[in-house]
Amino acid sequence: MGKKKIDEYKSSGVHYKQSFGDRVISIITYIVYSVFAFVCVYPFYYIFINSISSNQLSERGKVIFWPKEVHFTNYASVMKIDGLFDAFKVSLGRTVVGTIFAVFSSAFLGYMFTRKTLWGRKFWFRFVAATMYFNAGIIPLYITMTNLHLTNNFWVYVLPMAISPFYMILCKTFVESVPNELSDAASIDGAGTLRIFFSIMLPIIKPILATVAIFTAVNQWNAFQDTLLYITEKKLYTLQFVLYNYINQASSIKALLNGSTSGTNIVASMAKMQTATSIRMTVTVVVVAPVLLVYPFFQRYFTKGIMIGAVKG
Repeated sequence: MGKKKIDEYKSSGVHYKQSFGDRVISIITYIVYSVFAFVCVYPFYYIFINSISSNQLSERGKVIFWPKEVHFTNYASVMKIDGLFDAFKVSLGRTVVGTIFAVFSSAFLGYMFTRKTLWGRKFWFRFVAATMYFNAGIIPLYITMTNLHLTNNFWVYVLPMAISPFYMILCKTFVESVPNELSDAASIDGAGTLRIFFSIMLPIIKPILATVAIFTAVNQWNAFQDTLLYITEKKLYTLQFVLYNYINQASSIKALLNGSTSGTNIVASMAKMQTATSIRMTVTVVVVAPVLLVYPFFQRYFTKGIMIGAVKG
């Protein structure tokens, strides 16, 4: 009855007249959120417009809100740098493989820790969760990776990050929100633990799996410290590590690109205008763009996945 009255009120064409206080609150709300959105978006916008503007103007800090003397030669020049595409393939590979491992292990452990039949369930859960707070340090970790023959090995990007206690806890809490009657009914029908997990739990907990996948993928894509610690072979360098080196050696790369003679005369003349700032801005856009393009498509899973995965009930 209440919904019917509301529909009749809307169809009557009568509009609710806001009071002066309501209008003031609405205006303040729009202003605050607009400023917040601007603060979040502007750094990415600033980097992009500086990457396509005149290198000399960008170097002097003259490009603030609008691009000036637009050109895209910076991207053509950066793409010529040796090892960039190989680093991209390594980063893409670790992101895909590492995300699959992390999502599966987090979901499976989270599910198993909800099974009362698991031997020592509470002990093992606390044992795994304790690793969130205690760390042996870099040197013992490096020695461990060396003894496991993971240095200069692609799997050093995947195996150490395959199990995350935080993601495991999110999955465990999400699984606990699923009615036990589903598992009990499957058990009565003869389904085993693995059958229940793959056939019942995985389809139900898709929101938290998508959330864990995005978090893991972003972490894998942005990681560079493991490359710095464990990798010396250039063929295993990640894109983020290349970015790290480029930012620290932008002046040297500028000289390299300015000395390049490949390409047409126009490209060569623009390459001579390369600056340290243009290199930093351009490579940053190249590295950050994939995450910015993929992230919005999975954002709709965050609300349901995080809220249910973080609060039981």
